[in-house]
Amino acid sequence: MAESIETSVHAAVDAGKINGAVICATDAQGQFVYNAALGERILLSGKRIPQQLNDVLCLASGTKIVTTIAALQCVEDGLLTLTGNLSSVAPDLTAKQVITGFSDDGETPLLKPASHPITLEMLLTHSSGVTYHFMNPLIAKWCEKFDPPGETSRRHVEEAFSYPLGFHPGTSWMYGPGIDWAGRIVERVTGRTLGEHMQQRIFDPLGITSAQFNPVTREDLRARLVDLNPQDPDALGNGVMGGNGEINKRAGGDFGGHGLFMPAADYVKVLHSLLANDGKLLRPDTVDDMFRHHLSQEASAGQQAALNDPVFGEFFRLGINPETKLGHGLGGALTLQNIDGWYGERTMSWGGGLSLAWFIDRKNDLCGIGAIQPALPDYDFATVAALKQTFRQDMYRKHAAWQKQQETS
Repeated sequence: MAESIETSVHAAVDAGKINGAVICATDAQGQFVYNAALGERILLSGKRIPQQLNDVLCLASGTKIVTTIAALQCVEDGLLTLTGNLSSVAPDLTAKQVITGFSDDGETPLLKPASHPITLEMLLTHSSGVTYHFMNPLIAKWCEKFDPPGETSRRHVEEAFSYPLGFHPGTSWMYGPGIDWAGRIVERVTGRTLGEHMQQRIFDPLGITSAQFNPVTREDLRARLVDLNPQDPDALGNGVMGGNGEINKRAGGDFGGHGLFMPAADYVKVLHSLLANDGKLLRPDTVDDMFRHHLSQEASAGQQAALNDPVFGEFFRLGINPETKLGHGLGGALTLQNIDGWYGERTMSWGGGLSLAWFIDRKNDLCGIGAIQPALPDYDFATVAALKQTFRQDMYRKHAAWQKQQETS
């Protein structure tokens, strides 16, 4: 019999592999509810206290689904379109060229004009050509030559991701800061910071009062901040980021791809709203569209190549076996078929850094977030990955057991 998440987390805590975990899951009606705060967190003083459900977490890329909602609200408001040209609101983005190599002496980047305009849909599905520098050798080389890592000043999205495109927009797929750009575009068309827009249009309707973008300055949140400890005195999210939260240290402004901090108990409210399609955040037809495969045939082939990549493929698969067909919706990866005893067709999932995972399964009526808190400095990647997978699957076992109990009661 498979181990429960509680047993697995407690064993990992006892072994010194992690400090604790916070897990929240629910169905659309709020009848099945699972909330657990396991283990401990470490204060900046070094004191250990029990993990709590309202502890504030670094979401890392868990921010992306929230920013996607904000962007889609702008589409509903008539401020943006999914497939229109963004040159009027983001000329600095749409003017980017595609890097194809370097000159023979290795000094000059070879660039070509983009063959297609970048759209919001491409930004939200990682098919725009905007990629993380560490996932593209040519862009990594460009950054080494023209944007070396020694710079420590805080930079906005435009400055942080000033490098060229990795491929022509819409022709492939690679994980990147497209949703950071989408968040910046939300700011430009609304005249508000991304955090202000989220508070008014996403958090207030759901009763969420404990969210803030990096750096977390509210004292009431810092008192509950998991990522404020002796191994992370600047509260950068070192734990979720695999031991290095440098990306937050250099971020100026609200980064929609990785900068949000909030409790899991609040984050699951966002997932639940999409699961229930309750109209609080988006129109029902917009939510339905989020769970549709949005990649072109070329981009789908690029995604498949990424899923098969020997270095990053396992990360992109999110615990799903290679035989399962995957696509990409507006906000996360999509299963394109049922997985027996687990995800239903068109389940959306993604994560944050290396230790956070979330899913929304509309077919089986379940959503959840699992946030593992790794022990630093000796980050045990294998244990954290295994615990994320236990979370993903054990929520289904618990849900099935609850359903069986309902049938017999």
